[in-house]
This record gives sequence, C-alpha cells and structure tokens, in this order.
Amino acid sequence: MQLFDELRQLNGAQRRVVTASFLGWTLDAFDFFILVFVVNAIASDFHTEIADIAYAITLTLAMRPVGALIFGWLADRYGRRPTMMIDVLLFSFFELASAFAPSLAVLLVLRALFGIAMGGEWGIGSSLAMESIPARSRGIVSGLLQEGYAVGYLFAAIVYWVVFPWAGWRGMFAVGVIPALLVLYIRRGVEESPVWREQKHTSGAMWRSIKEQRWLFFYVIVLMACFNAFSHGTQDLYPTFLKIQHGFSTAQVSTLVIIANLGAIAGGILFGAWSERIGRKTAITLAAIGALPIAWIWAYSPGIVGLAFGAFLMQFMVQGAWGIVPVHLNELSPDDIRGTFPGFTYQLGNLVISLLAPLQAKLAVADGNNYGFALAIVVISVAALIIVVISFGGERRGIAFGRGAAPDDAFHRDAAA
Repeated sequence: MQLFDELRQLNGAQRRVVTASFLGWTLDAFDFFILVFVVNAIASDFHTEIADIAYAITLTLAMRPVGALIFGWLADRYGRRPTMMIDVLLFSFFELASAFAPSLAVLLVLRALFGIAMGGEWGIGSSLAMESIPARSRGIVSGLLQEGYAVGYLFAAIVYWVVFPWAGWRGMFAVGVIPALLVLYIRRGVEESPVWREQKHTSGAMWRSIKEQRWLFFYVIVLMACFNAFSHGTQDLYPTFLKIQHGFSTAQVSTLVIIANLGAIAGGILFGAWSERIGRKTAITLAAIGALPIAWIWAYSPGIVGLAFGAFLMQFMVQGAWGIVPVHLNELSPDDIRGTFPGFTYQLGNLVISLLAPLQAKLAVADGNNYGFALAIVVISVAALIIVVISFGGERRGIAFGRGAAPDDAFHRDAAA
C-alpha cells in the first residue's frame, strides 16, 4: 500500500527509533488514561465528588509543562536517548505509587508528580524520531507517533475491561508499571539522534531561542491550548458520560472507547500522511471542520450503535488533526532547542486548559448530569477556534533539520520545501 511505502523504506536503526518513540508515547498515554476510567470508583472509595477526582486530571495536565521544560532541557543538553530512559522509569514509578495512595490528598500529589514525568516524554520522543528519519517520511511517522496516544487509551480500555472487575482501581494503577520495561529496548536498540550529535549544546540556547522567537512561541502555545482542549475535552470525561448518562456496563464502556480509538488511530495516520501532499495547515483545518457536523451524533445519539458510530468518527477527526502535530511542531522548532520547544509549548497548552475536566463535570452536574451537552459544547467551540488560530500561522513542511533555518519564517508565511 502506497501509504506505508515510506515506513518500509526506513532502515533498521530508523525503525527502532520510531518503534521506541511510538511505544514511549503509547505507554505514557496508557498510564494517563487509566485514571479516566476509574474516576467514579476513586470518588466512591474516598467518599468525595467526581469533580474533586477530576482535579487529579487537572494536576497532571498542569504539571506537564514542568516536565517538558526539565526533560527537554536535559534532552537538548545531554541527548534524547538517555533522557528518554530516565523519563520512562519515572512515570512508571509514579503510576505504581498511585496504586498505594492512602488518601485523596496523596493521590493528587502523586498525579502531579506523574504529570511532570509524563510531560517530558512526548517532546523527547517526537524530536528523536523526526531527527532520525528522512524528511519525506515525516508525515506518516508523525501520524503513527501521535496515535500512540490513542493506542494507549485503547490499552487502558482493555485493562479496565479485564482488570478492574477483580482488582479495582488500585490494581489498574499497579499494571501501569509495565512501561518501565521499555527502557531495556531503548538501551539495547536505539541510537542517538544524528541531528543532536552534530549540534553545539550550550547552556543558554533555550532561553535565547525563546526570546528571539517569542511570537512563534506564543502562537504555538495558543494553538496547542486549542488542540489539547480538542482531545481532552472529548476523551477525559467520555467514559463518565457513558457510565452516568447512559448507565452502560464496564464491558460496554470499554467497547465504545476501543471503537473510538480505532477511529483515532485511522484518522491520525491518514491525515498525517495526507499532510505531506496538501500541507500541515490544510490537513489540520479539514480535520477540525469534519468534527463539527459529527458533534450531535457523538453526544446525543440515543442508542449504543449511534454512539459507536459517532465515537469512531469524532476521534477520527480529533486525532486526524493531532496526527500532524508532532511533525508540525518539530518543523517549526529552532534547531538548537528541538528537544524542548515542541514538548514545552505542547504542555503549556495543556496548562492553559488544565481545568477543563472539572469545569465540564460541574457544567454537566448543573444541567442534571447532562454530560453530552458538556462534551458537545466544548468540541464545537474548540474545533472552530482551531480553524481560526491555524490560519494565522505558517508551516515549514519538509524543512531540512540542522541547517539553522529561521523559524520566524514559519510564523509570518508558509515555507514549503
């Protein structure tokens, strides 16, 4: 199939890098999404409200920029590969520790620490992969890498289906230590980024580059705030919507989430590959437009068949837009801070929208537990915002890494290869 020709042409070392980066984001997302399936159970166990547990999601999102900054700086200074191994070990440890939280306060602290570790992985993995592959392969690899997020969500749904009925929410968090095994693969099979090896690594590079490219930096943060609201606004309370508003069983919730993530995987890969032909901005815009007419089916279908159809299509569009983000942000990034810039701006966008989950929960409760309305109003608003915001930026599709091209070109105008 022509779509995957570029993947087949990667050499062994490049495939191992892509595999490690994909698995890193998959397992990171898996550990994050375990929480969204057990919000009800934790609230019941700690005798509190769902909105209170939703603050655990807020803390994770809010602390991710801290991790992106710390681990991004380490990756730019000391290399992508060793930093990635440290990061994977840390987020696996904090996930396991969450299983033993004796109180809500301790759980919130652990989820904040998990957020720091989680925030580092995406930027490191995407820069390592994008710097290690040919420019012509970036679109399809970008879609593949980003949909590690959907695969992680899918894995969490399967674990919820299989593990939760007999091990409860603590057992699910204990399973989250499995990603630590990825470190063995990275250590044995993954090479350092060739672009990083050729760069000079000075301690002041990050702040100097951010100051020089401040308008690009601000633009990308705003764009990523919209993107993160697009994904988290359709995912974090979706299992709660199915359980509370529709009364679905564990198996039914898991099935619908799996269907949604199959749509996400397909959309991310297809739109990522398509962006090589039609451009990053155009592909993102089309995916955001596609989400608008689907919102009613996704949030208001009365039966499980309609909900499944809507879930597949909605995540096809949401993650279709997201599938372009890894390559787009890495191409916009200054060369000397590519380990920091994509991940830090991405996670600052998460910080901006970190209160979205509890706000959605409160909106739903105020309207008689109408989670469908809370989900629909967010996705429609945010899709429209993405269409507007993306129009103000440019792109650097196919730009050669490591040659010092001026990133400001990407903010003021399009720069095709």
